[in-house]
Amino acid sequence: MLVQGITGRQGSFHTGRMLEAGTNIVAGVSPGKAGFQVEGIPVYETVKAALREHVPDISILFVPPLLAKESVLESLDAGLKKVVVITEGIPVHDAMEFISFSRGAGALVVGPNTVGIISPERCKVGIMPHHYYVRGEVGLIARSGTLGYEIVANLRDAGYGISTAVGLGGDRVTGLNFVDALREFERDVETKLIVLVGEIGGGAEEEAAEFIAEQISKPVIACLAGRSAPPGKRMGHAGAIIERGKGTFRGKVEALEKAGVRIAELPFQVSTLAAEILGKPVL
Repeated sequence: MLVQGITGRQGSFHTGRMLEAGTNIVAGVSPGKAGFQVEGIPVYETVKAALREHVPDISILFVPPLLAKESVLESLDAGLKKVVVITEGIPVHDAMEFISFSRGAGALVVGPNTVGIISPERCKVGIMPHHYYVRGEVGLIARSGTLGYEIVANLRDAGYGISTAVGLGGDRVTGLNFVDALREFERDVETKLIVLVGEIGGGAEEEAAEFIAEQISKPVIACLAGRSAPPGKRMGHAGAIIERGKGTFRGKVEALEKAGVRIAELPFQVSTLAAEILGKPVL
């Protein structure tokens, strides 16, 4: 992995935590800091300079919002095919531009405003508290990072671990979506159950429901945030807004139930439903 913004406060802190989680970080990028080291990781002036010495598979961004577009495009232009964008508050048009560019380049952007991706006991490309994550057979896809943390902790306490957890990000425009992640979990032999953590706003959960009905053979549990949110009000995430009657809590639940998804009304109920589907805990 390559870390862009590695010498900043957040970049340097989370570089240490990702190393603890087993991630193979080979280089960092921070303009004006070439020749420095962070946690023993060499720092380069540009992504292209780093790629002359190393062969990372993925980049993660810890850069300010107004520099994020330039940083993502720098990675994609250098030839990287996967970029995880932690940064929150990126202008919508900037995100639209670099996500559109990534799709044209056959690359994948995770985020913006994502907590990242983790395969417990193997690798973490993100900021989630990895000590809550233990290896298991539940795949988790979440728009809300912190609600995802809570569900992971509940599953662990009930005896169920995680194969991989993916944070989609809470912004209005994101790269990786539910359908992309569902497709990969369907292929993953280690994943026996998929948990979808959604929220009000947009049509991502409805699109996921259509895909689940047509393409997913594995059991799926969903937990949605925003049951009591008033229409027309933004609730925390930029994407969590109900507009023109679309993106409502009830509409999402109905679409998912129609696709055969089990609905957990409260986060702790995910582990109860997991027990019904998977049987005896394995941890």
